Amino acid sequence: MVKELPKMQKNATDKNLKTAIENHLAETEVHVLRLEECFAALGKKAQAKKCDAMQWLLDEGKSIIEETEPGSVRDAGIIAAAQKVEHYGVATYGTLAAFAKVLKEKVCLKNLLATLKEEKKCDELLTKVADTNLNSKAK
Repeated sequence: MVKELPKMQKNATDKNLKTAIENHLAETEVHVLRLEECFAALGKKAQAKKCDAMQWLLDEGKSIIEETEPGSVRDAGIIAAAQKVEHYGVATYGTLAAFAKVLKEKVCLKNLLATLKEEKKCDELLTKVADTNLNSKAK
């Protein structure tokens, strides 16, 4: 995500969408730090691993950018792709938080719930951006 969000921002034309992506990039960088803290709390070394499902979602977003012209249609497509990514993140962080709760891993639970909250907030913001005439312009 840290690599892909700047590409989405660069290809977006709507000012509010660009700002939302920029803000979420900063949050995503914090999400990485939180995950590293979780691994440390578990006595494990954090290692990046490719997630095939996330890669597929990101590839879909790239396709939308490649297949559309700059403007409201592309922006609506970027929002659609980004929301799919956010929903996947919400599902993942929610599940991990439930596991951390059962395992009584307090540091992990705190970090995962904070990230889950931010992922949900980002999804809501993307919906608001789409609803502020962007989808109507794309029609």
